[in-house]
Amino acid sequence: MTTLVDAPPAAVAPRMTPRQRLVLTLLLGSQFMLAVDFSILNIALPDIGRSLGFSLGNLQWISTAMMLPSAGFTLLFGRLADIAGRRRMLLAGMALLVVGSFVGGIADSPALLLAARVAQGLASALATPAALSLLTTSLPEGPLREKALGLNGTLISAGFTVGAVLGGLLTDLLSWRWGFFVNIPVGIAVLLAAPAVVPESRGERTKLDVPGAVTVTGGLLALVYGVTAAGQHGWTDPVALSCLAAAALLLVAFWRVELRAKAPLAPVRVLTRRTVSWGNFGGLITFTMESSVVFLLTLYLQQVFGCSPFQTGLAFCGIGVASFLGGLAAPRLIGRYGNRTVLSAGLLLQAVATAALFLIGPGGGGALAVMLAASSAGAFGHLCAIVGYMVTATSGLPDGEQGLATGLASMTQQAGITLGIPVLSAIATARTAATGSVLSGLHAALLADAAIVLAGAALVRAGLRGR
Repeated sequence: MTTLVDAPPAAVAPRMTPRQRLVLTLLLGSQFMLAVDFSILNIALPDIGRSLGFSLGNLQWISTAMMLPSAGFTLLFGRLADIAGRRRMLLAGMALLVVGSFVGGIADSPALLLAARVAQGLASALATPAALSLLTTSLPEGPLREKALGLNGTLISAGFTVGAVLGGLLTDLLSWRWGFFVNIPVGIAVLLAAPAVVPESRGERTKLDVPGAVTVTGGLLALVYGVTAAGQHGWTDPVALSCLAAAALLLVAFWRVELRAKAPLAPVRVLTRRTVSWGNFGGLITFTMESSVVFLLTLYLQQVFGCSPFQTGLAFCGIGVASFLGGLAAPRLIGRYGNRTVLSAGLLLQAVATAALFLIGPGGGGALAVMLAASSAGAFGHLCAIVGYMVTATSGLPDGEQGLATGLASMTQQAGITLGIPVLSAIATARTAATGSVLSGLHAALLADAAIVLAGAALVRAGLRGR
């Protein structure tokens, strides 16, 4: 006689509540706007230089003035968000972004414009880790959080692409000043909506580790400034070498301070977790090298292919679409294969696609097709690596340490964006000077980029073995 047994009910995938969707939309919107700011002025740099009287050698400071404080203060402000309140820090950052954007839009001198960019960088350091930790503490660890981090990574990468397209469009049709003004309505909307939508969140109340804050912030500022100066003046420049030496000393001092501090800024037990250390290492590699690829391809399209700023921005639309698809696919891939596999595989795809860019030539439809296909494939891998590193670097930690974990992840992202371009630019410049060919310089930098990402993929795979 056959006995009928009811089959177990199929597992129901968790779903976000309407309130969680609203919080997620607001937080992702602020992250997207901050990402746009990192690239929206890049294509407009020549126009800004002519308008305000920047010399050619000083144009890079329009970007660096934002990147320096953004990378240098993110870890400190991430920890402050744990102590003082994450929503409060998000609102402070968005308020500063609105003020800095208004000042930048009306700037009539290089000094005023650079001050506005510094304000935008500080705003990013305030708002980015706060928004990210609000996101991770609003959702339980698992599929919902992975999906949210996937969307976050997608919008961050899409923000860089949209910034390039929007910057070219605004510069051609209106003025570079609208690259600043476009932030103001978004910032005001977040300021008005966040108090009613996003609940306040904070970790355990402790005293701020002032020696740790001073050493890590000083070390990061010296590191970013040193690498930037080396990219501009060469790796034998005394100022660059002095800054890099100071960075090494300060970061070593920071580690020693944290070993002895009663309430450390970055508890060593967190920094020594394999998920935190190797996750952030993978994030540093992917952001450093992909931001460099976008920079090198901008040079290729404008100086070799002869594209206008707007055409250059449009050429990056394929990267934007691939980034969107990568962000959607990554959480599903993580659910099936795990963080370690997705992070290392994303880096591997990024490396192979970057190496394929060596095939681009001086012109013609074939060269453009290769560039579009390879850069799109690299962007898909890049987004998989971003989501993989974010999930890895923030997993297995209590809510009280999420501000620190997301501060580290945000610092990794912004330091990577800042550090990659000077290094690869120096390689391209040296090769161009030796051969007299801009294309030869770009090829050398792209191969170096691919080799670094490939080595990073292997190290991450080995470092996370057994997770």
